Amino acid sequence: MSTGLAEAPEVPGWTRVYSGKVRELYVPTVPEDGDGDGDPQLTPERHVLVVATDRISAYDHVLATPIPDKGRVLTQLSLWWFEQLDDVENHVVSTEVPDEVAGRAMICRNLTMFPIECIARGYLTGTGLAEYRRSGTVCGLPLPAGLTDGSRLETPLYTPSAKAEVGEHDENITFEQTVDLVGPDVADRLRELTLRVYGRAERIARERGIILADTKVEFGLDVHDGTITLADEVLTPDSSRFWDASGWEPGLAQPSFDKQFVRDWLTSPASGWDRASDAPPPPLPDDVVAATRDRYVEAYERLTGRSF
Repeated sequence: MSTGLAEAPEVPGWTRVYSGKVRELYVPTVPEDGDGDGDPQLTPERHVLVVATDRISAYDHVLATPIPDKGRVLTQLSLWWFEQLDDVENHVVSTEVPDEVAGRAMICRNLTMFPIECIARGYLTGTGLAEYRRSGTVCGLPLPAGLTDGSRLETPLYTPSAKAEVGEHDENITFEQTVDLVGPDVADRLRELTLRVYGRAERIARERGIILADTKVEFGLDVHDGTITLADEVLTPDSSRFWDASGWEPGLAQPSFDKQFVRDWLTSPASGWDRASDAPPPPLPDDVVAATRDRYVEAYERLTGRSF
């Protein structure tokens, strides 16, 4: 099986400035003599090339095995969602990118990112379920008694977390703590935009037979015009939980179109990995890689109605 694009490629006219778990960021290269073949309208201060690799992360580890075409799926699905969310300002400037990263990259506005992961939850699962079982709350917000894994929440919750460095855990924080980080006006705006994105996307996904259980989005500030802008990826299988609506049954594990399949294999006896240890996760077997790719592609095709 193809190994996919796991490492940062060399991109003519662009200089790599950051490596994340999945993405590589580049800014336009400025020739020393001021001349060159690059687009003179692109500047390092205003623009960034966002490249999605085929790397996959789980449990705060970047796994050794990439998922072929994953970066293309994430990029193309994000672009489709940006089109659907036309009432929310986003960071995309152009999809005319160098051939070396065609299909998996976007030229975007270079934003000052807020240090907050903006999370909306419409269903009870994951870490929210674990907290609910302990205390009847999710991120400190009280919920009715009697909910179970996969229960739909009467009103979606906004549950932010503080961004962590690569390899560290994001930390759930209260809304009041986001006020301390970014001020009351920005905190209110981030909450409002996050719930707007989730509400619109949840309806669109449901019309296509997919449940959007929860999602994480990020925003940045365009320092040139002061606009709070939706950035990075949006509503992908990496940043969201997608469930097959036809198989949804609260109280059971939900059939999903996201990387939960990889998480489940890593914590199964088959992997031989002790999550509590300091050892990195093992390589993924070919059948897990193929099944994961299939889930990502199916999510794209069912949501967009397009062939990948």
